[in-house]
Amino acid sequence: MDFARPSSSNSSWKSLCNVVEYSGIFDSEYRQPHSRCIENTRVVLQNRITRVLDQRDRTNIWLNGLAGVGKTSIAFTIAEKMKAAERLAGTFFFSPKHAQKTAAIIPTIAYQLVLAFPRVREDIVKAIKRDDMLLSPGKSHADQLWELVIKPLQILRFREHPYTIIIDALDECLSSEEAARLVTLLTEALAGSALPFIHIIFTSRPEAHILAARPSGVHEIILTTRDKDTIRDVHLFLRASLEKTRTIRPTVFGQPPIPWPSKDEFETLAFKAGGLFIYAAMAVNFISAPGHHPQKRLDLLLCEKSAVVADIDQLYRQIIGTSEDSLVQCQLLASIIHLARPLPLAELQEIFHRNKKSFAVMLEAFSPVILNDGVGHVEIYHASLRDFMSDPQRSKEYHINDAQAHEHLACCCLHLFLRQSPPSTSYPFWAWNKHLSMAHPSPRLRKLLDQFTGKTLPRWVQAPGDSHIHYTYSTLRQARRTCLSLKWIKGPSDIVVAWHIHKAFKEIAKSHDKCSRNWANSQIRSRPRNIAV
Repeated sequence: MDFARPSSSNSSWKSLCNVVEYSGIFDSEYRQPHSRCIENTRVVLQNRITRVLDQRDRTNIWLNGLAGVGKTSIAFTIAEKMKAAERLAGTFFFSPKHAQKTAAIIPTIAYQLVLAFPRVREDIVKAIKRDDMLLSPGKSHADQLWELVIKPLQILRFREHPYTIIIDALDECLSSEEAARLVTLLTEALAGSALPFIHIIFTSRPEAHILAARPSGVHEIILTTRDKDTIRDVHLFLRASLEKTRTIRPTVFGQPPIPWPSKDEFETLAFKAGGLFIYAAMAVNFISAPGHHPQKRLDLLLCEKSAVVADIDQLYRQIIGTSEDSLVQCQLLASIIHLARPLPLAELQEIFHRNKKSFAVMLEAFSPVILNDGVGHVEIYHASLRDFMSDPQRSKEYHINDAQAHEHLACCCLHLFLRQSPPSTSYPFWAWNKHLSMAHPSPRLRKLLDQFTGKTLPRWVQAPGDSHIHYTYSTLRQARRTCLSLKWIKGPSDIVVAWHIHKAFKEIAKSHDKCSRNWANSQIRSRPRNIAV
């Protein structure tokens, strides 16, 4: 058992805790609901992975497969097993649902190392104490890895058991260059003979730009939808999930519940799901949605014939097609997908105030593909929905392009500014300029921008507040760049809007510079002076 050594100061440890990306830790509450393999599924695959992880060598694993085949569920389940065996060194699960920064990856792994092996804490806090910039975003990742992970791990080199680090969904948030750098950095640094045996598991889709980062000698496991074991596991998942629906709906199926579904219905649904877990999960969500009769929802799914097994696109179109006003609600769905970060329900209701009724209907209609418990953040169930909505060949009549989605979000932010000043929620204040820069410059957006710059913006400049000056300065700088571009300036009214924003930016820049000077002077005054003796 490890025993922590007393530390001379907690400030370095607190500095590390402040930069940790907790949403990247596999069992973080930010990642609820956790995606794990249900009992008695993926057993063969889990055993195959565990055999590699039990080896006293440095073999790394690359798990790749199409969206929805269950890569994250497998990674999560393996992480749980390794943590229970006290062999999990760290995890980082990428997700577009969270505003994750690549600069936080190594500090997050270092934080988990301390929790798993308290003996390394003193070495890590000493490294942070020696270098004030070690945790800064601009610091070399190689230097960070050496000081925060490699050197501390050297004291564990005589451990008998091998350990595991899991990096999930490389393709979700990283470019090909970032992925290649991260993979190379980790695999080369953790291969040193002065370290304990550590296996790294990477997961990703089989996309060429990501697979190009795959190191030589890696143990590759390819997940397909045609594998017999996978198809059997999807059928087990469907059977267990539909059985749960049958037993918890006594008003529909009676008590004791009648048999449901029929053998033919189940086999047809199982055939449509094939070996794609996400299809099965979405289908169950759709069938079991509160307020709907499960048999009628099942009939809707089965009535559509598909020449393709596991046709997730057809399933998404069917779910969207059941809504009352699919085009309006698709626009709201696209807006949720294009938010800079997931937001709580209360904030979204403020932002979509003008579409409040349609928003409520959309949440209910699209409940099979949206996570919303009324308490946490509202977010899409799976990344494959983002892929579907962004591809016009797949979403067809339901497609909302990126510029249209950002136009709607920019309009919602401006509507809120005109209705409330200051706004009751912080998101529009720091994100409106981002949506504006990527928006289609529609007449509606131009009109709202004209009203905002003429009425609300002058009040912002007159009383910005010290805590808001930096954000106001940053947002106006980007908004000025957008409104002075050729894409935006089409007539005299656009020139007036651009002038108003430019003028406001120049005014706020003076306050920003003054605050910066005051802060710098306060830092100088707070430094201890050397007293001559």
